[in-house]
Amino acid sequence: MTHSFLARAALIASTLLAGTAIAQASPQANADLARQAAAQRAIYAAMPDTPGTGPFPAIKEVSPSLPDHVIYHPADLAALGGRKLGVLVWGNGGCSDDGASARLHLAEIASHGYLAIAPGLIRSGPGAPPPAPPQGMDVSGKLPPVKTTAADVTRSIDWAYAENERRGSPFYHRLDLNRLAVAGHSCGGLQALQVAADPRVHAVVIHNSGIFADGSNPIRGIQVDKSILKKLHTPILYILGGPTDIAYPNGMDDFARIDTVPAMVANLPVGHGATFARPNGGPVAQVALKWLDWQLSGDKEAAKTFVGKDCGLCTDPAWTVERKRIG
Repeated sequence: MTHSFLARAALIASTLLAGTAIAQASPQANADLARQAAAQRAIYAAMPDTPGTGPFPAIKEVSPSLPDHVIYHPADLAALGGRKLGVLVWGNGGCSDDGASARLHLAEIASHGYLAIAPGLIRSGPGAPPPAPPQGMDVSGKLPPVKTTAADVTRSIDWAYAENERRGSPFYHRLDLNRLAVAGHSCGGLQALQVAADPRVHAVVIHNSGIFADGSNPIRGIQVDKSILKKLHTPILYILGGPTDIAYPNGMDDFARIDTVPAMVANLPVGHGATFARPNGGPVAQVALKWLDWQLSGDKEAAKTFVGKDCGLCTDPAWTVERKRIG
């Protein structure tokens, strides 16, 4: 896959990747692609926030104690009773600083009893400022530098630990830090893979992503190679968009190389943008949620989606799955 093809396909395929590059094609072709991407982003930006379908309607906000991240959580924390929230830390598509780029997906997760944290500010959706125009490749053939890094995702974990012990925090003793996962979309999936080695992480979900072949990474500001897969210590789920997903070859290659932890790859043929722009995150959000419920809480009903010859995804004609070390 050439860098030019990667950049051109990303503009068309994804409504969510802020800052995706434009290829070095003709000015007219680039202008057409930019208009298509802008129109897609505008449709997504006009969609209202949703509270999710879970028992705890969710909100998104920026906390004064973490002003450069967006957090998603049940609006009424008192309604939790004695239940503690699981934690999901997130890497944004495009490694952007738009903490609302997956807002429908993350609100859906939060509504089922989770605190989700994404780096950046609210830069898309209702009330957000107009998005910056996409940037093209420079003369080096590299994509623009990332606006967030794996360190920003790790800071989400640090903050959750601190807030759980800070008297006066709305999350004081409300978090179950043994139920903490990392996930991310596209470039943010690479950040999630970097963070996955953290011993505080107990589950991993990688959306529409995979590590570039060693020596071919076109993204400035992120250093990751295939060796990082050996550092995984938890089960991992890849959710890809099928052969038209620009990350499909990289994600499938990652899966083929993983040989030390339980792993699964599930493909839904919707391309690189997945279903993040559908109400409540669409079917991808439901699969991610079930993985979290199974891996973090031992939910036997959720496990049926992934375990057994007749698992939910195995028998759903919309999905194609492969598994390792998962019965």
